[in-house]
Amino acid sequence: MLLLVLLAAAFVLSAALTYVLRLYALRVDLLDVPNARSSHDRPTPRGGGMAVVAVVLVAGSWLCLTIGLKGGIAAALLGGGALVAAVGYLDDHADVPARWRLAVHVMAAVWAVAWTLPWPPLPLPGVELPLGRVGAVLAVPAIVWVLNLYNFMDGIDGIAGMEAVTVAATGGALLWWGGSSGLAMVCATVAAASLGFLIWNWPPAKIFMGDAGSGFLGFLFGALAVVGFAEGALAPWVWLILLGAFIVDATWTLARRVLRGERFYQAHRSHAYQRAARRYGSHLPVTVAVGAINLVWLAPLAWAAAAWPQWGIVLLAVAWMPLMLLCLYFRAGMPE
Repeated sequence: MLLLVLLAAAFVLSAALTYVLRLYALRVDLLDVPNARSSHDRPTPRGGGMAVVAVVLVAGSWLCLTIGLKGGIAAALLGGGALVAAVGYLDDHADVPARWRLAVHVMAAVWAVAWTLPWPPLPLPGVELPLGRVGAVLAVPAIVWVLNLYNFMDGIDGIAGMEAVTVAATGGALLWWGGSSGLAMVCATVAAASLGFLIWNWPPAKIFMGDAGSGFLGFLFGALAVVGFAEGALAPWVWLILLGAFIVDATWTLARRVLRGERFYQAHRSHAYQRAARRYGSHLPVTVAVGAINLVWLAPLAWAAAAWPQWGIVLLAVAWMPLMLLCLYFRAGMPE
């Protein structure tokens, strides 16, 4: 009953706050104006993702006080998330230089990792790999990458919200199944709050998420992989599988552009999902397809990785292979 009340409140508050943020954005002229690299064709308010940020931060703090969500977990997720959201909010209103944003992202990732040490060994087929400090060092750029790729993938109506709802809901269910009720309720709150935002972001979008919301969600998913692993709940393979649609498209596209000598940080429209939206003449089928891929293809493989973590790396390869073929089919990262 407590979980149902929490989810209903998160959904309603997020939807209401997104509406308020839309009115605010229209009043102060906080609009995303289309340009040659945009996937939309009319000025649209942005910054709606702050509704998700606010609801999750408040709900997470409440969970820490009521159900005994561990202070270290709350500090890792909510403290780092608030830092990322703050710099994203500033960037939504007045461009923050990329080097300063990156510095804050690294600080948030270091903060999250520091709260989770030490870690158990990483399960592999027939062996367990001790990670130690090397694993902690590698986790920082991994979280930073997930954080930023979530922003890169927030380029058509509804896709970032759909990813958040399906990934958080599935991850929460697997955490609950594994006995980590506190982390499961955090994920459930993220899913409910993202659904409240998605109502307004559904194609055709009435408001965009903005850097604050996309960065916050990307950080949370990256940090959840680390926190869940440290707590002995889910191996990182589970989250890498669940986030496969975003990770594969963003990483494949970036790699192709870098190999061609392009400036990887320059805005573009060459992601597989962007090309698909142009091919089909609408954002809706692509957004729905991402949700279907997450629930029908990736979720069962993530469950298998949770049940048999030693085979997680094999299941990860199985999960990602069709996604890489889709990137190849849609010529992700190639010139227009």
